[in-house]
Amino acid sequence: MTTFALIHGGGGSAFDWHLVEAGLRDRGHDTVAVDLPTSDPQAGLWDYADAVVRAAGARRPLVVVAHSWGGFVGPLVAERAKAAALVMVTAMIPSPGEPPADWWERTGHPAPGIEDEYELYLHDVPRELGERVLAHDGALAEKMNMDRAYNEPWPLAAWPDVPTRYLLCRDDRFFTPEFARRHVKERLGVTPDEMPGSHMVMLSRPGELADYLVRVLPAG
Repeated sequence: MTTFALIHGGGGSAFDWHLVEAGLRDRGHDTVAVDLPTSDPQAGLWDYADAVVRAAGARRPLVVVAHSWGGFVGPLVAERAKAAALVMVTAMIPSPGEPPADWWERTGHPAPGIEDEYELYLHDVPRELGERVLAHDGALAEKMNMDRAYNEPWPLAAWPDVPTRYLLCRDDRFFTPEFARRHVKERLGVTPDEMPGSHMVMLSRPGELADYLVRVLPAG
């Protein structure tokens, strides 16, 4: 049995993963998903990572799964917890010393030109579920203060020595496939895995995502 540590994106919450958690448990695995300390203005990137490490405890083997802005946190968790693998799900890929605030310009991320949050992030998620997630995460976001974490340099000197996969979603309107393929090649030098789905694929295709995560588990 593998434990999956599921890390949400900026403005998200552990609730974003609830369907995938159920799917992974149905497939015989364990999960841990926590709300990152985004309301604490003194919390830095290592504080975010340590919140996940503490929640995972001694459960091993551990596979770290990072979504979107959580890409700045996932590698830190993988390094600290000596994870068996790291899976980046339509995630931002940091470079050593790069503050998250600088990532957008340095990567040439194109502005999506879509103002409606549902249409941008959740367009293939059932409307009732999408609205429920937006309301839940929006209430948390009202207290969000990520100034330190957003502006401090990413602290690792190099990518952690952990087997890493990247999953892009072909229907993502935020990190489009064209952008993600280039980003992954430039930052990781690998070919990403692909599947259908929007930016919030854990809500639109939770079963398929759970199947993918189990399928790419490292041997042994």
